[in-house]
Formats: sequence, C-alpha cells, structure tokens
Amino acid sequence: MVKVTIWNENRHEQINPVVKSIYPSGIHSTIATFLNEAGYDTTTATLEQPDHGLTSEVLENTDVLIWWGHIAHNDVEDQIVQKVYEKVLQGMGLIVLHSGHFSKIFKKLMGTSCDLKWREAAETERLWVVDPSHPIVDGIGEYIEIDKEEMYGEHFDIPTPDELVLVSWFKGGEVFRSGCTFKRGNGKIFYFRPGHETYPTYHHKEVQKIIINAVNWANKSKRNYPSYGHKEAIEALT
Repeated sequence: MVKVTIWNENRHEQINPVVKSIYPSGIHSTIATFLNEAGYDTTTATLEQPDHGLTSEVLENTDVLIWWGHIAHNDVEDQIVQKVYEKVLQGMGLIVLHSGHFSKIFKKLMGTSCDLKWREAAETERLWVVDPSHPIVDGIGEYIEIDKEEMYGEHFDIPTPDELVLVSWFKGGEVFRSGCTFKRGNGKIFYFRPGHETYPTYHHKEVQKIIINAVNWANKSKRNYPSYGHKEAIEALT
C-alpha cells in the first residue's frame, strides 16, 4: 500500500473563519479523507508539530509527500527542508499544491524564483488536458472547470517541465502551466496549481481524481540511489 504524508502549514484554518468553514479540520484532513477512501495509507503533518511533523521516521515511511503552504513558508526550518530534499533525491515522490510553488522545498528543487502573477477574484478556471496519454489525467475529460479560484498567470518562473500535463485558462484572460512534472535524482515531482484556501477546491471530485492519480505516478522509486565520488575501476587497468 502506498504511504502518503500530507503536509499543511495549517495557519489559515486557525485565523480565517471562511477557511475554517470550508476545511473545518484543515486542508490536510480533507485531502487525507479522499486518499483514505481511495485506499491509501495516509498520515498528516503540520507546521506547529515538532520537526513540523516531518521527523526522520515519518519521512522514512513516506512514499509520497503532498505539500500545501502559503503564509508561513519562511517559518519552515531549513534543516527540515534539507531532509525532504534528500528524500526526494533518494526516490520519495513529492506533490506540490497551489501556493506551495513558493515553498522553500519547491524553490530548492527548481533552482529558480518560482514567481508568478496572481489575483484573488473568484474567477472561473478551466484546466485543459494537454497530455491526454499521461497517467495523472486518467479518467479526466478534455478539461475540468472550477467555478471560483484564485488566478495564477504567466510567466511562471520555473525550469521547463519534463512534462506539461495541464494548462489553465482564467476568466480574466490569463493562462498558466498548472500541471507540471519534474524529475530530481530518483524522485518524481508534480506541481498542481488549484487550491486557494478560501474556495472549496479540494472538495471538487475531478481535482481529487488528479491528486489520486498523481500519488500513483509519483510513488516512491524502488531503485537504489546511485553512488557518487571516487570509484575503483570495473575492469582491470594495465
């Protein structure tokens, strides 16, 4: 069984009554609920826990880590970011959601600013499937539509994705690369744009389906991590 840890800074839910009404037990619990129903072994972790809930034991027992953050990126300790970074290189899958694009871990893995344009205006978002053969969009039609979302617009300052799976259009006219995959070391990374905290995006069944598919795709690599440094010759040298 795939072991999934959902990490959420869990700040908005404590201070914003609108967010609390949509996600009474936190965004992490909502995501954990539909992943549990889909048959995954899920746990949650939040910023205020010791080691932000991401102890060495937790990370060792995580096949796929899901990350949601927004207003507390800088409160995440660098030593925890480094531990997550190393686990991704060693094969742990990582799914970064919405404003997690500005998290320390995503910026470290991308090596760019990961900046973008944004606007909170409860706009319609239409996510077009641009790679219909990709397993992350199995069971999804040509597009999915979200009635109200925050706008993210190009240019999105990320490296060219290994695969571009979804592109968003917003009612205000902008477009955005909303479903992007990357490989780092042995690990696979999926960035998925929707999920502003004041809208019920993670209750949307097709959004849930994409996250479920992404967990399957990003599942921890079983391949041994390569060895580096000085190496003796494989063949005898004469």
